[in-house]
Amino acid sequence: MSKEISAEYDVVVMGGGPAGATLGAILARRTDLSVAIFEKERFPREHIGESFAHTMIPALEQSGALPKVLASECWIKKFGGGVFNWGETPMVAFFDQPNYLKDGVHRFAIHVNRSEFDDILLKHAADVGVDVFEETPVSWFSSDEHGCTVTLKDGTEVRAKYFVDASGRRNSIAAKQKREWLSGYRNIAIWQHFLGGKNVQSLPGDWNIFASDDLSPIGCFAFRDGWCWYIPVPKVINGERRVTHSIGIVTIPEILKQDGYDFTDQKTFLETVKEVPYLKDLIADVEPVADKMLTATNYSMINGKFSDFDERWLLAGDASYFVDPLFSSGAGFAVNMAANAAMVLEQTLSGDLDEQSLRDLWRDYDDGWHGMAENFALSIDQWYHALGNASPDSIYWSHRGSSPDLDIQERTFDVLINTAVTAHVLQNIVDGPVEGMAPAPVEVKSRPARTTDPFDPDTVLSLHPEVRLRQSVALDVPGFKGFLPAPPFDEDVDDETRAAMARYWADPVANGDALASPVARPVPAYRFAFGGTEIRGLAREGSAELLSLLSSGVTAEQLNDKLSGIQHHLFQRLVRAGMVIAA
Repeated sequence: MSKEISAEYDVVVMGGGPAGATLGAILARRTDLSVAIFEKERFPREHIGESFAHTMIPALEQSGALPKVLASECWIKKFGGGVFNWGETPMVAFFDQPNYLKDGVHRFAIHVNRSEFDDILLKHAADVGVDVFEETPVSWFSSDEHGCTVTLKDGTEVRAKYFVDASGRRNSIAAKQKREWLSGYRNIAIWQHFLGGKNVQSLPGDWNIFASDDLSPIGCFAFRDGWCWYIPVPKVINGERRVTHSIGIVTIPEILKQDGYDFTDQKTFLETVKEVPYLKDLIADVEPVADKMLTATNYSMINGKFSDFDERWLLAGDASYFVDPLFSSGAGFAVNMAANAAMVLEQTLSGDLDEQSLRDLWRDYDDGWHGMAENFALSIDQWYHALGNASPDSIYWSHRGSSPDLDIQERTFDVLINTAVTAHVLQNIVDGPVEGMAPAPVEVKSRPARTTDPFDPDTVLSLHPEVRLRQSVALDVPGFKGFLPAPPFDEDVDDETRAAMARYWADPVANGDALASPVARPVPAYRFAFGGTEIRGLAREGSAELLSLLSSGVTAEQLNDKLSGIQHHLFQRLVRAGMVIAA
């Protein structure tokens, strides 16, 4: 990798994990910008997070790293969200199951040995032109009207036009704020790798959709004092490639303080997991690859700001937020934030957009990813609420969070395994806005019979005369490539797009051009401002058509007949903000 540090770069990235490496690689492949990554450790290094959601695959395809990952031996193909035994019968689903059932093409992710996987991504960034410096910690960051100064631990100062903190779960040196709790649950994860385990798909039962074709999922199994993960991980043991299983317990520190419940003691850990339903049938003969248990604490936290246009910094990956390991979302969110940030920086440095448009993009990055974090965290907390209600005698499960109990645990399963919990979808699930939920997805409802409440059918509607309207560009957060909107928001997707989606997932490397990334470039949008509130309506959400209808003397009943599902949600956001009135 790179040996000499330049005095100045267009973009400096702190942290060489999946977020930093993906951001650097995308910028290097798409632009002529000079990019440096400063990583404090020497890769390969161990890291938690060995199973991914399928959001990971398109991001790796866009960075160019996917062929190198697939050519390695560090991964096992993952076909679905997993086996979740959190009740009497396990819940299971393939990724994007409704569309897999239509086209027969599996959307997939991977289980990985993170030390090898992360090393491949960082080396790829160097291969495509990023200056990569390992064992080079960053100690300070400051900015001025002309750029940034990044100070390395040895005192070296490097100038940059923009700075990205992708350094992981720590208080950011850019935001200079203490991270806040994102979830009401103060969990701790305890794990190690074991040989001799059976695969999850071998579990007997008509519910096991992974069994007949030997398709590998993750296993998540609840028990009295928390829940366990079970992940196949290919590692090199004594010079030989072996499939181990990562077995972990997620619990709270209060449990560990009880006599006989210190799961950081390997004997206690094994005795505990060998009593967990379903999991015990897979691990009767396992042996650890190391004597010491590994731990991670205080991970469900969030920074107050993810970007600042004037101070010239962005956060990406765990440096911005991390929700919870339950649905394997963390690394997928991280690399997709990197793809978003790459577009924002590319547009900012290209000189093609005016300052207001750039500020809009930077604000969308901050607001949009805060919304993703908060809605995903709220949905996961609903799972903890549900099991807390079912096990009131358990210290763990009765340890409530502060979020409302919406009774939506089972209805959120499909969108959580697909990491598709946007404000639109969650509001559709609960049939209305939720207190504490980020403003504008799981039995999914069809479009309601009346979408124009609270107005009477013959009421003529219009925008409030004091609404300030402007056309602009926007960042389409989260911008997952290769994803269809969750029902009912997929109602307007045409057959050609669906066919392209199936072709893409059949071979994302060969068919990368079959689909465009939603965050390859800014998208057109209208921005509605009233009082201190601004609401953004993307062109793909039908904002122009909705605006035209509200300007034409349309009645509520006529509007109801014309609105699509996504337009209905935009309309309701305008109504709640007081922007729509009886003409």
